[in-house]
Amino acid sequence: MARRSKSRQVAVQMLYQVDLNPDSDLASIRDMIVERISDHKLMEFSHSLFLGVIENRDELDKALQQVSQNWRLSRMAATDRAVLRLGAFELLKTDTPRAIVIDEAIKLGKKFGDGSSQQFLNGVLDKLGR
Repeated sequence: MARRSKSRQVAVQMLYQVDLNPDSDLASIRDMIVERISDHKLMEFSHSLFLGVIENRDELDKALQQVSQNWRLSRMAATDRAVLRLGAFELLKTDTPRAIVIDEAIKLGKKFGDGSSQQFLNGVLDKLGR
């Protein structure tokens, strides 16, 4: 697994955790990231992705809602929602190339989602990235 892919995977896991347990303590989330990633730079990257999504979640959710026709975020699978939020953050708030963001989201969808997740994630993020 590529080094940054692991960081994104852990960030998605933490976003999923917070989505299902909104009262999660951010310090404990950081501790969980540290437990899963030993390389300091990759741990910081994962944590910055997580925090970026948390800090911009309302804006990201609005942007996602505009491009996900016939799907409310609340009705999406929690795993897909976490991957979409991460992808939206990277597309809108970082300089990560669009192709990498979408490719990484598809890989995460394959790992955490169901059989239709990859196409769904690709479609929503592709529209958002235009």
